[in-house]
Amino acid sequence: MIQQWVNWRTLLAVVAICIVSGTIFYSDYLSKKIAREEKQKVATWVEAQRTIINATDQTSLNLATRISIENDDIPIIETNEKDSITNNYLNLDSSLVAANKHYLKQKLDKFKQLHPPIELPISEKPYIVNRYYYGESELQKEVRYYPIVQLIIIGLFIIVTIVAQRSSYQNTQNQVWAGLAKETAHQLGTPVSSLEGWVEVLRDIPGNENMVAEIEKDVDRLKLVTDRFGKIGSIPKLEERNLVEQITKMVEYIKKRASGKVQFTINSNGETNIPGMVSPPLFDWVMENLLKNALDAMEGKGKIDVAIKDEAASVFIDVTDTGKGISRKNISKVFNPGFTTKKRGWGLGLTLTRRIVEQYHRGQIFVKNSEPGKGTTFRVVLNK
Repeated sequence: MIQQWVNWRTLLAVVAICIVSGTIFYSDYLSKKIAREEKQKVATWVEAQRTIINATDQTSLNLATRISIENDDIPIIETNEKDSITNNYLNLDSSLVAANKHYLKQKLDKFKQLHPPIELPISEKPYIVNRYYYGESELQKEVRYYPIVQLIIIGLFIIVTIVAQRSSYQNTQNQVWAGLAKETAHQLGTPVSSLEGWVEVLRDIPGNENMVAEIEKDVDRLKLVTDRFGKIGSIPKLEERNLVEQITKMVEYIKKRASGKVQFTINSNGETNIPGMVSPPLFDWVMENLLKNALDAMEGKGKIDVAIKDEAASVFIDVTDTGKGISRKNISKVFNPGFTTKKRGWGLGLTLTRRIVEQYHRGQIFVKNSEPGKGTTFRVVLNK
């Protein structure tokens, strides 16, 4: 799949380069051809002005006047032998000329950079000559800028195509992960059901009460894990739950399995009931991953504080540890699939956590702050 995506991207790039290169060369050819024709057209127009000045018969005058009128697209400015602008100009906006006294001067400077002037001698003694500077027609401008416009369009097309390809590839990955999770849940269902049956058998044997209670806890745990995996890829049903109670249960569960040197605290600002819309199994998974991540960061001793703050539109849940912290360069990577600083693990815990929070609960999760050697705070935001 990756190789296919790379091939498509390479093919698109080659096609785009060929199209743009061909367009640039052809547009340059057209531009030079139009420039030659416009130069000839301006020269003809200047000769028409000479004829108008020196005409001795009406036929020549009429022909020269007609040629002069036909130039309705190439802008021209007339100057005298001292290169001072006269009041004679063609195909320029008269309103702009009237509104800005520097308009003609600015246009003249631009025309001088484009083409040399065409001169029209008026007399030898005294020496009088008119110079005609001309610019580009609208057609010439369109031909000149067409490759740039086309390049932008092709660039946008390539970007959209690459984004679509990446999205398609990401969707395929998501489907694979969702299918794998559902298949795992399905495969776990049979042995879990069998274990539940054996628990009932053991329950009937006197003297196994304590053992049955502990096995039952582990079986319930397996059922919870199965339920979580079964919900991956499906739209979970959100229920209103007391987040203080929900989080407290998970903290107590992790606390029993942590070192006695780790101190847990929950701060809800005196609130005992903070409602929130969550999928209980998946939300427990989020809290479990964050708490286990905090435990791993502290390496057996320290403090974990869970702060729950109820606001008007959102509930903020901060999980703070006194562990080794996260370096600045790794903060942006902690949620990436496969990223882990541990010797063991697949680096999927925080990736699944972000997906559960953002896609299933429409919330946010991010590293609020972290300092190497002092600890990290992860923040979860649930919208009400």
